[in-house]
Amino acid sequence: MLGVSPGVVRSLVRAGFVSPARGPRNELRFSFRDVVLLRTAHALRTAKIAPRTILRSLRQLRRSLPAELPLTGLRVTAVGNTVVVRDGDLQWEPESGQLLIDFDVLPARGSISLLAHATRTTGVPETADAHFRRAQRLESEGRAADAETAYRSALALDAGHVDACLNLGALLCDLGRSAEAVDVYAEGLRRSPDAGSLHFNLAVALEDLGEREAALESYQRCLALEPRSADAHFNAARLHDQLGHMQQALRHFNAYRRLQRSR
Repeated sequence: MLGVSPGVVRSLVRAGFVSPARGPRNELRFSFRDVVLLRTAHALRTAKIAPRTILRSLRQLRRSLPAELPLTGLRVTAVGNTVVVRDGDLQWEPESGQLLIDFDVLPARGSISLLAHATRTTGVPETADAHFRRAQRLESEGRAADAETAYRSALALDAGHVDACLNLGALLCDLGRSAEAVDVYAEGLRRSPDAGSLHFNLAVALEDLGEREAALESYQRCLALEPRSADAHFNAARLHDQLGHMQQALRHFNAYRRLQRSR
């Protein structure tokens, strides 16, 4: 009905931006506020804003707002490839916190000459970090294919680049290529077996493929490294519940609630 993909909805739930209730059959039930926020995310996605840029912007926005100010009371829009928040006459970029000003272009006498910008060629080979930063920029511009190539270039130079693995895998999942994402995460874990975030993202990709038992194992590995990961506890509890493991589900749900209360 909203035109929002299940992957974006799951990402918003995991990030805590949407807090649906559970129905009698454990289905998710969204409030009116949730629906408004989901529509906002959909509008940003339609404007070719990359999913992780949307999540980063909304996460930073939540951190910068007072608790009593509802997110749905603001207007969140896309200006070019940037997420912009408008509140009355003010507008700012949530990722950087920088205020933005609308300039009215008035006619003036005289002329303007454009000077050519010389591009310097240093001949220095690009590093994995340079490819990674370019991939992030390309993804924020909605150029998924070019971003994928840049992420893979970063990994070709540094196979243990955890951030490149995470972003490439998430990009592939967003494109419906979860099986390829699993391969990316598995290779990353061969190089960085103690990266809890890689275990978590691998579990999410395995869930997308319907491999619940394997996903549970990855969530458990994530929790062994990051025992305070509330998202991993919640997802593990949900999978145990689906598989009929009620005692394990209760244990993880209780851990999730304790972590939520301690925030």
